[in-house]
Amino acid sequence: MGAQDLLVRADGLRTGRTPFVLATVVRAERPTSARPGDRALVLPDGTIEGFVGGTCAESTVRMQGLRLLETGESTLLRITAEAVAESASEGMVTVHNHCLSGGSLDIFLEAMLPPLLVAVHGDTPVARALVDIGQVLGHDAQPLTEPGPHLPPDTGAVVIASHGRDEEPVLLAAVNADVPYIGLVASKRRGAAVLAGVPLTDEQRARVRTPAGLDIGARTAPEIAVSIYAELVAMRPRDAGEPARVHTEHAGCHADE
Repeated sequence: MGAQDLLVRADGLRTGRTPFVLATVVRAERPTSARPGDRALVLPDGTIEGFVGGTCAESTVRMQGLRLLETGESTLLRITAEAVAESASEGMVTVHNHCLSGGSLDIFLEAMLPPLLVAVHGDTPVARALVDIGQVLGHDAQPLTEPGPHLPPDTGAVVIASHGRDEEPVLLAAVNADVPYIGLVASKRRGAAVLAGVPLTDEQRARVRTPAGLDIGARTAPEIAVSIYAELVAMRPRDAGEPARVHTEHAGCHADE
């Protein structure tokens, strides 16, 4: 696969929301079969497309690439024939590879994960603000076009901001798809009433955040959208020991429709 074909393939993976790692040789100390500028893609199933060295170097790139697909990080991978213990420092991993005939390789591994997919239900000012602000934040914020949607398996959030229109089928679809974040834009009273009328277990109801968003005193549609994205940020995984700051009570700044 040529360099241009590889880049076209990478663009196709991005469009299809398929995560991958782009591996680029940035330094090669002879004797090695790879040269600076050689590239390859590491796919989630372990497939490698392109060239970054022989089978031993390729196996190391595969193993480290799959690790990065889980963490979403990027790193410089140093593969050396010297008998050194595997080590990891900030931004670099050093691995001993006995197959290299005295040379070494520095390969930059860049994790390419699709942006957070946020599905927004409704044709309201809040719904439109959620799409607009989500895109500014770098998320893949998309309006739902059907009341009983088939959600992509990697949907990260579903926000219902439809002022009471077709809320139940979207709630059910989001819960059944085990979407990590489900938000219902409504006052505390109306949100509780909506959930009471949906055939869900208590555990499933507890997963729906209503009123959606952190209590920041939001009043306008853009402010409500910001409060919801703030809650998404607050709920994402954190480093060990870093406390999450998510308020479960909301001040009821959403209109009681």
